[in-house]
Amino acid sequence: MTLVSAGYRAVQRLSEFVSISECVAEVRDDDWFRDLVLARQTGFDVLEVGFAPEEAEPIVREILAEGWDRETSAVLSRIAEGLRPSGEFLGFELVGYDGGTWHTWRCLGGLVDDVRAATGIVPGRHGLIESEDAARQAARWLTESGLGDPKVFDWAAAGLFLR
Repeated sequence: MTLVSAGYRAVQRLSEFVSISECVAEVRDDDWFRDLVLARQTGFDVLEVGFAPEEAEPIVREILAEGWDRETSAVLSRIAEGLRPSGEFLGFELVGYDGGTWHTWRCLGGLVDDVRAATGIVPGRHGLIESEDAARQAARWLTESGLGDPKVFDWAAAGLFLR
């Protein structure tokens, strides 16, 4: 995989799906953790999130434009370290950012079906895409389609690793 770690999310699942989005999971403090030990102290499941650097850049620009400096500094510092995520690989989630919230393709009506119809790509175990190539193709298609508008303009394939 060609991913770099963007940090950790402490999440509690609200459904059978694994997600870093507040729309689908309870996220501890709506925050990113730079430190695994601090994330584990929440008592929630900890997911390490990895992005391809070129997919992370547009999302980081959106976070900066919206003035979310605390979250941006955590994500940027982890990406700058260039570390690869580790842990049990669960799959890829299609995510985007808007107004301080991480959205998933599951929370914006019908996008999973739209991706399936256009690309043939479907989620597997945990509601995640198993192949990096397929996930990146689906993220590109979602971005180009504009179907996340007005909430999400740039989509990325986030690799999720259980820590």
